[in-house]
Amino acid sequence: MSGDNSGYTPVTNASVTNGPVTNGPVEKPRADATVDEEGRFVVRVRLPLPDSARPRLLLQLRPKKGQSEEIGRVVALQPDGKGEWRAVLETAPALAEGRWDAYVLPSPGGERVPLLPGLRDLRALVSGGGDGRTTPLAVRIPYATKDGRLAVRAWLRASHAEAGRIVFAGRSMTVRARLFGPRLGEGATALLQRRGRATAVRQIALRAEGRQDFSFTVDYQELLADGAQPGSGAAPVIWDVYVRPATGASRIRVARLLDDVADRKTVFVYPAATLGGVTARPYYTVDNDLSVEIAPPPAR
Repeated sequence: MSGDNSGYTPVTNASVTNGPVTNGPVEKPRADATVDEEGRFVVRVRLPLPDSARPRLLLQLRPKKGQSEEIGRVVALQPDGKGEWRAVLETAPALAEGRWDAYVLPSPGGERVPLLPGLRDLRALVSGGGDGRTTPLAVRIPYATKDGRLAVRAWLRASHAEAGRIVFAGRSMTVRARLFGPRLGEGATALLQRRGRATAVRQIALRAEGRQDFSFTVDYQELLADGAQPGSGAAPVIWDVYVRPATGASRIRVARLLDDVADRKTVFVYPAATLGGVTARPYYTVDNDLSVEIAPPPAR
């Protein structure tokens, strides 16, 4: 273990396993996960081992396509009743942004075994962020992967604009949001950047509603100017949503991170407005960032 008090040991893939990853059907072990009000991540694993055993919890950062595993976090599992073990991951050090797969190492030098998800108590996350949130913002949400394994979705952002309620009116939407990190200042604006076109930007007046809260209204028609309207059969045009808190400040991505939903894209589906044969609707990306899609008419 490392010499600090965090309970974490940074590791490489080679240092945590002497054998291949167990990829076959796994009935055990299963883990319950809790995030408490202080942001600690508590894992309880049902594992039939003697109390003298030294199992460990491994969180392995999922590599990007074409890259190899490099970063891992290990924390000791402590006995917590007959056949049960408990690990507490403190809020610091923060996990790097990405998806972390959860494993158990039953013995030193043994194979890593994927954890299956048990109960997940995320009630402390449901209320979202409050005024007490500090930056950099570190968020960790345990979830079940598509293939039924336990994983943790982590975000780590130096500053953040948290999307709130979205209100629709005809061919426009109004977004309410809260800023974490910098304060709103003179010249604050919302920005929509057309994906793949660095020079295609729409600036929108921002209404400050306090030191942190603000709102802005997007008129979808403004996103169709200058040839930004997709033709029939073409790929959708995507506009990514940012806020610039003051003149000359760096822009900040608008996202929804401060609750218990790890993947919003297919969960939050918003209504689409029709404009001259195309449709416009907001959506959340695979990283829970807010964007607007302008979809072409269906091909004939």
